[in-house]
Amino acid sequence: MQRPWLASYPAGVPATVDTGGYESLISIFEESFAKFRDRDANACMGKRQTYGDIDRRSRALAAWLQGRGLKRGDRVAIMMPNLLQYPVTVAAVMRAGFVAVNVNPLYTPRELEHQLKDSGSKAIIILENFANTLEEVIEQTDIKHVVIAKVGDLLGLAKGTIANYVVGRTTPRYSLPGAVRFKVALWEGKKLNFTKPEVKKDDVAVLQYTGGTTGLSKGATLTHGNILAAVLASDAWLQPALKSKKVTGQMNFVCALPLYHVFAFISCALLAMRVGGLNILIPNPRDLKGVVRDLAKYRIHIFPAVNTLFNGLANYSAFAKLDFSQLVVCNGGGTAVQEAVAKKWLAITGCPIVEGYGLSETCSGVTCNPTNSDKFTGTIGLPLPGVDIRILDDDGKDVALGEAGEIAIKGPMVMAGYWQRPDETANVMTADGYFKSGDIGIMDPQGYTKIVDRKKDMILVSGFNVYPNEVEAVVANHDGVVECAAIGVPDARTGEAVMLFVVPRDGSVRIGDLMTFCKTQLAGYKVPRTIELRDTLPKTNVGKILRRELRDEVMKAKESQLKAS
Repeated sequence: MQRPWLASYPAGVPATVDTGGYESLISIFEESFAKFRDRDANACMGKRQTYGDIDRRSRALAAWLQGRGLKRGDRVAIMMPNLLQYPVTVAAVMRAGFVAVNVNPLYTPRELEHQLKDSGSKAIIILENFANTLEEVIEQTDIKHVVIAKVGDLLGLAKGTIANYVVGRTTPRYSLPGAVRFKVALWEGKKLNFTKPEVKKDDVAVLQYTGGTTGLSKGATLTHGNILAAVLASDAWLQPALKSKKVTGQMNFVCALPLYHVFAFISCALLAMRVGGLNILIPNPRDLKGVVRDLAKYRIHIFPAVNTLFNGLANYSAFAKLDFSQLVVCNGGGTAVQEAVAKKWLAITGCPIVEGYGLSETCSGVTCNPTNSDKFTGTIGLPLPGVDIRILDDDGKDVALGEAGEIAIKGPMVMAGYWQRPDETANVMTADGYFKSGDIGIMDPQGYTKIVDRKKDMILVSGFNVYPNEVEAVVANHDGVVECAAIGVPDARTGEAVMLFVVPRDGSVRIGDLMTFCKTQLAGYKVPRTIELRDTLPKTNVGKILRRELRDEVMKAKESQLKAS
């Protein structure tokens, strides 16, 4: 296969990555713990922890988990925002020989129950702010062990401080008999023997959940080898920026993206650990005042973010007053970066946004613009080391350069499959091992790819996948709904937003009631921004609702409004 992108690679970047020096992801953890032991690894709300701290704490928590009778390969759910406990917990779970299941803390009981049951999780480590959600569903799951973390556990905060409000939610009452406090688990674990398990590259490291065609999320099975390849490829891709721009002292990563999302998990948590960087953990990125206040304390070097955050900060006057003299890489992903946002960001910071592209199924990034770029390209860049990309037509055949087709991806970071879903896995893999992304792209002769459409009906809200099937399945359970359809519409703040069309059973259904119903069943980013009641919905001759026709109708209406104004 021809790989035109290799000729466009920055000098010194290898075509492939070699994971042969590591038995598993644990090897990178332990290498960094030893190499950077006295360095600060994380900073959060004025408190720091070193690599040595993570080593000691994760070893103690790993011993405690092993002491619960869990078996090698058992799944342990992690449900918390960006706090010092997260890197400790994920390292502990893997060092103990278990599988980490990343869980969005803002899930509703319905969403949490599905993920815990589907993954078969036996234990969960959860921030107490969200423990009431677990209480509602724990009896329907296989969870036997619960560890409750408090915001201030590793912060040295006095009781009664406002730390709980940092994550945007106070602590509701809950009852989880038998649950153990995070600090107690650490204390007890220090006195227990830790047995280092034999973990290999083919062993599962993480279940990263993403949407499903049936309306239920499914777990992308990411092995230690998958994640190793992703981290090493990201490290190799970072190097040209470090050579072209002056960086003094330790590299500081801005971690405002949620660590339970694959983008931040790889590009912040693991890449920073690999290079001995400091991760500046931001628990609540919506609080722009708080974000700027935290960033003012540091020299910023690496800033991964989504368009929403870039846009919010670029339009927040205090942000422009920060010191950007050593900002070397601003990596955009999750959703398309808007050109207007990229221009404003460059004018303020002097550092262009280098856009990339990836999915949960590929351990985050598989393409990226060169990190030593001096401008925003409007493309998703070049395939990273070890990645092959093909652009396929509807028959699975390669199209010519410059022609549109589905982006298909092959490489060592592509998932082992969907957890216990061989049928779903078969639907997205070609016979020769390429993952079909569902995105339509065009590759130019230099190997740069531009996304032009989405084959799937997936909606991207601030970088998070929203699948219409899931929204529709929830709304269809409302007694007053005959049928419904969800589509994505452009949104200046979040890139896209969910719009819902509903055919009501009678005239008594109100839009406000439907909105309230959605908020009890769906995470906030999945809740429709607008709801429209209709007498009928457009359908094919076999009765399939035509989402694209609804989308076209909305776009034409917007164009007419713009012309009229």
